Amino acid sequence: METRNEYSPKAIVRIRKGQGRSLKAGGAWIYDNEIESINGAFENGDMVTVEDFDGYPLGTGYINTRSRLTVRMMSRRKDTVIDSDFLEMRVRNAWDYRKAVTDTSSCRVIFGEADFLPGIVIDKFSDVLVVESLALGIDRLKPVIVDKLRKVMAEDGIAIRGVYERSDAKVRLQEGMERHKGFIGDAFDTKVEILENGVRYMVDVEDGQKTGFFLDQKYNRLAVQNLCRRIKPEQVLDCFTHTGSFALNAGLAGSAHVLGVDASELAVNQARENAALNGLTEQVQFECADVFDLLPRLEQEGRKYDVVILDPPAFTKSRNSIKNAVKGYREINLRGMKLVKDGGYLATCSCSHFMDPELFTKTIREAAGNVHKRLRQVEYRTQAADHPILWAADESYYLKFYIFQVCDEK
Repeated sequence: METRNEYSPKAIVRIRKGQGRSLKAGGAWIYDNEIESINGAFENGDMVTVEDFDGYPLGTGYINTRSRLTVRMMSRRKDTVIDSDFLEMRVRNAWDYRKAVTDTSSCRVIFGEADFLPGIVIDKFSDVLVVESLALGIDRLKPVIVDKLRKVMAEDGIAIRGVYERSDAKVRLQEGMERHKGFIGDAFDTKVEILENGVRYMVDVEDGQKTGFFLDQKYNRLAVQNLCRRIKPEQVLDCFTHTGSFALNAGLAGSAHVLGVDASELAVNQARENAALNGLTEQVQFECADVFDLLPRLEQEGRKYDVVILDPPAFTKSRNSIKNAVKGYREINLRGMKLVKDGGYLATCSCSHFMDPELFTKTIREAAGNVHKRLRQVEYRTQAADHPILWAADESYYLKFYIFQVCDEK
């Protein structure tokens, strides 16, 4: 067990006059160009005390001068002791929040900055935890955080069978760390079956995308399931289906025929396995294809669908590529609308933080105008509540999800 002061600040970071506006508004990040000075000996990954230009205390965070994002805040209070008790408090608060707002059988348990544990994500799939550590400072605290999470869940009678690490994102290279994945503790079967909205999935926590499954769309998938249960569509098209989640929700709701499309053969094979797991092989089928090539082909063939679902990967992960991303979102929405029967429905989303709600809405509106469609908004949603949006931490708000009724201009 670490001593109480093991994570004591080693240096003082002072903010330049006029800088740190995001931090002072409630954000968690300090960039290199906002720093006036660093006084005291430290190693990258250490805790530091943060002060304003005039010495006013702003809290405690961990530092890494190899990254432009130099300090990530752990606490906004003066003289906070970052120790095992502090980490247990953060973990306990995160778990209590999930119990209050979502189905915890499978959920995101810790969501980095939004849970005041910057740089770490932990997902729970049934009795397995998947950890993604993205920053040097939190990587040092990772073993304690995992142990505390096991302890807190055990108090609720939840026994965790195993923990797998998926810290293989490229952003780790910017922190001076290697990409890594593997077991934390004993090895176990990394294929995990989960149940969500009545749909069964086999999640591959070792080789699936990100941590194995996209939990953030949980209730958006349920919204599509509820829509399909009411309208009983004959034809549904699910683009960028990944492992088939939206398609399977449509099938479970009684849709007569559902086609899911993804460019990854691995994902399509997993989707087919999930369809078989749910007894939906006959009405829910999958095809490996590039959606940008497929949509024009379906249009040329005169295909029409009662429901079209667009769940693309993030077309941009930086501000520099926004223009190209807008073109991509406009193209798929334009093509998708043309495939919807008059009076049918379009579900469309963006998971890119940089494609903000206003820009995404504007892009959809432009696409509708280009193909002379009128959109009637059914609902607007964001990510599930286990991926909380922390105001002042803009990066925590990334998923935008619309359902529209699509009508021809008459």
